[in-house]
Amino acid sequence: MSVQQGHDPRQAVEPKWDPVNGPVKPVQTRRGFMSTAGAVAVGLMGATGATTLAALNNGAKAQGKPIPLGSMLPFTGWGAADAKAFKAGIDLAVEEINALGGILGRPIEVFYEDTKDITAETVTTAARRLIDRHAVHAIINGYNSPSLRAEYDTIADAGVPYIHDNTDFGHQKVIADNPDKYWSIFQDDPSEYYYGPGLIHFLDWLEKTGKWTRPNNSFALFSGSINYATVIANGIRETAPKFGWELAIDDTVIQPVQDWGPSLVKVRDIKPAIVATTHGIPEDQTGLVLQFAENPTQSLLYVQYALQLRSFLDITKKTSEGVFCSTTIGTLQDAIGKAFATKIVEKYGRDATPAVGGQTYDSIYTWAIAAARANGTGEPYDGVEQNKKVCAFLNNQIYRGVVGTIRFLPGVQAATPYPAETPDSSLGMPTHIMQSQKWEDDVVLIAPSPYQTADWMTPPWLKA
Repeated sequence: MSVQQGHDPRQAVEPKWDPVNGPVKPVQTRRGFMSTAGAVAVGLMGATGATTLAALNNGAKAQGKPIPLGSMLPFTGWGAADAKAFKAGIDLAVEEINALGGILGRPIEVFYEDTKDITAETVTTAARRLIDRHAVHAIINGYNSPSLRAEYDTIADAGVPYIHDNTDFGHQKVIADNPDKYWSIFQDDPSEYYYGPGLIHFLDWLEKTGKWTRPNNSFALFSGSINYATVIANGIRETAPKFGWELAIDDTVIQPVQDWGPSLVKVRDIKPAIVATTHGIPEDQTGLVLQFAENPTQSLLYVQYALQLRSFLDITKKTSEGVFCSTTIGTLQDAIGKAFATKIVEKYGRDATPAVGGQTYDSIYTWAIAAARANGTGEPYDGVEQNKKVCAFLNNQIYRGVVGTIRFLPGVQAATPYPAETPDSSLGMPTHIMQSQKWEDDVVLIAPSPYQTADWMTPPWLKA
């Protein structure tokens, strides 16, 4: 299902799907999946973005005046661990692209700005600096979600492509309501709303397959106070009752959370079947995992997003084992994803976190291929017409990268989620369900098909 202007995507987020074995509707075979991934993108899809760019560059060497590219990342804020991984993904992609001839023979040069604690002011200021000081032809970064799209007008006025991973449902509404103004702004991952129904459907699958039996119907939900967290929490609230869950605890916590003690007192009193938090700030959630482990209840423990970070596992260590999380975007553990993970870790160390770095790595390639197909990039303000050509290719491009398939939903310029918005795994980005099973290793992907690499592990604190 494609989301058109005026349609609320939240009305269609309850797909009939098995989160491990895929949608109820028949899906392609692996052979069909690979053939589609290789052919559907206007004849340009190769095995990797490097293959595609090499063909487009036709042997050109990267030389001459560089194309300035901007990136805004929270290097000194609460998202610093992610910022480091996002930068590694960008730097690796740019290095590779320049070795392939850049964009039609012009190398890329990246300029970075710090968004610190990700406020509307710090993000907007960073965007202005990139545009006014460095005249960047595009801005590509990971998330700056708490800014609540404050930077959009600055970037839209400059007329340069902006690709971000804010995982923001509000993005879809803004684009749908005013496509003529925000034609250059893209969200390279699906909305955060899809986390909520995805979690509930996954729990249903665990029960139906006999891998877990809920001890009761009580659900403990701790939402953060930022928009990202509340949207995810709403997805849980709207979906959970349909599967027999009762929200025995439904609290909003104010970040940063220094002490989870009061929240865990409630948990230990009620003893819910699952404890879930939705706000995703790594430092806060390490505290939850560590404090929960001091006296665990017979509950599953779900944390939002942060578990996949290497730094998170290094802090929580063995207490993380059995904890699970999800993400609407992350590096796959298939042949393409593993090859990327090996490269980025070898170059930048384990802190590069391939699951995060893969997001910006693919964003760079997505933009570079579109720019090459459009015959080049445009400067801020004066290059609007050229950048419109780049964005037209972005809107119609299907790119199979390390995070899966990037295909923008028509009318909202956000990545298509699989399986929530398409039953075809070759035409959407998979929502990952991941679990820590051995903290020294990275988290394993346990859903969805055909991408899973491990089975569910019963958390060690649950009694047999």
